[in-house]
Amino acid sequence: MSRIGNRILTIPAGVEVKNENNVVTIKGSKGELTQKFSPLIEIVVEGNELKTIRKNELKHTKQLHGTTNSLLEGMLTGVHEGFVKQLEIVGVGYRAALAGNKINLSLGYSHPVEYSIPEGISVEIPKPTEIKITGICKQLVGQVAAHIRGYRRPEPYKGKGIKYKGEKIIRKEGKAAGK
Repeated sequence: MSRIGNRILTIPAGVEVKNENNVVTIKGSKGELTQKFSPLIEIVVEGNELKTIRKNELKHTKQLHGTTNSLLEGMLTGVHEGFVKQLEIVGVGYRAALAGNKINLSLGYSHPVEYSIPEGISVEIPKPTEIKITGICKQLVGQVAAHIRGYRRPEPYKGKGIKYKGEKIIRKEGKAAGK
């Protein structure tokens, strides 16, 4: 029994859901998302409720059941509220700047790093050491944040690098003094 798959999702006010041959389109105040799902999972829209029902009891179908329900929940949340990831840049001389549709990152390399912002994502830089990534697609927002973080991951000795806001970096002790 999939507890996540059996959840009944509530469709928020102002959000419209269409299902045609398991191609689900969800429209809301923030935008529109469309995704094709497996035919092994039946997606039922009744009033302001959304249900997922699996067609058989095979292991693969059970795995898809919970995944489909979670993806639908993410789509509903995305078009209604949106998703936000915040990054912090730690290090002397490390900073970010927005230039049109690109982010210029100075991360201690001999050259600046440029990152092109994909369509559907908006980026704000309130301070040179903070990056705020917003969008309606949960996967895309997380992927952009992970990609930017990958340019200079936080290192465990001094804690320099790009980290998620609120992320705890486990620090290591430096070299012990010789005897």
